[in-house]
Amino acid sequence: MSGSSGGAAASVNSAPPAQEEGMTWWYRWLCRLSGVLGAVSCAISGLFSCVTIHPLNIAAGVWMITNAFVLLLCEVPFCCPFIEFANTVSAKVDRLRSWQKAVFYCGMAVIPIVISLTLTTLLGNAIAFATGVLYGLSALGKKGDAISYARIQQQKQQADEEKLAETMEGEL
Repeated sequence: MSGSSGGAAASVNSAPPAQEEGMTWWYRWLCRLSGVLGAVSCAISGLFSCVTIHPLNIAAGVWMITNAFVLLLCEVPFCCPFIEFANTVSAKVDRLRSWQKAVFYCGMAVIPIVISLTLTTLLGNAIAFATGVLYGLSALGKKGDAISYARIQQQKQQADEEKLAETMEGEL
């Protein structure tokens, strides 16, 4: 049993992680930290949502506790040491692109709000949603510097002037 899981882990680690697509080390750790904080807030709010007699609140609370487990499993698998497949799942999630993580995390955070729109679900899923937003912002990439922006604007202006000059010559 342990031999087969070691082979699976080796095949997962052979692919390069998609997180190296321009994300700095501190931003990667910020995303992971927000994932952990989002998991904690989802778990606590999920427990509070389950202490009710309304079935939709209970369903939203269970979903939030599941979100907390998935966030911890994806972002920090060492928090789940007794789950054999935790490192494999984390390695597969690390190979996803940033926009895919953003859609996944934001989607997971929106579902309990759709099930039961309460203050507990809103506040509990806010940090988990923010984790998805951080990954989405990293998918957009870095902001360009002023010099390259000015160069692009100058090239556009020159192209517009050349077109204007050609139309002027065509009219004469």
